Amino acid sequence: MAEMQQLRVQEAVDSMVKSLERENIRKMQGLMFRCSASCCEDSQASMQQVHQCIERCHAPLAQAQALVTSELEKFQDRLARCTMHCNDKAKDSIDAGSKELQVKRQLESCVTKCVDDHMHLIPSMTKKMKESLLSIGK
Repeated sequence: MAEMQQLRVQEAVDSMVKSLERENIRKMQGLMFRCSASCCEDSQASMQQVHQCIERCHAPLAQAQALVTSELEKFQDRLARCTMHCNDKAKDSIDAGSKELQVKRQLESCVTKCVDDHMHLIPSMTKKMKESLLSIGK
């Protein structure tokens, strides 16, 4: 059961990341490569100047990748905290003498609720990231 829930979240997050990559990151990569290539066209520039130019070209993409990584980590941490709470409740129920099958059902229900709640966060998280990526790309 928990594996099915994990798969649901993984598929939704993968879909979001693919969408961000296709619609936002890929364009930024193209800009970065074209910008870097133009740095190399300046025959009057020193090696250091070319290197600094290329670094400036790479900065927006690095910032974008850091943003996506950070948001995904926050999402995973929140989901992990929720499921840990479910585990704690299950342990407390076992300690209080509840039947194992009852506790297992309670745990599954709690984990499913965590996943459902976090699945609802994905669209707003995606929107927020897309807006942030657009502002980085400018």
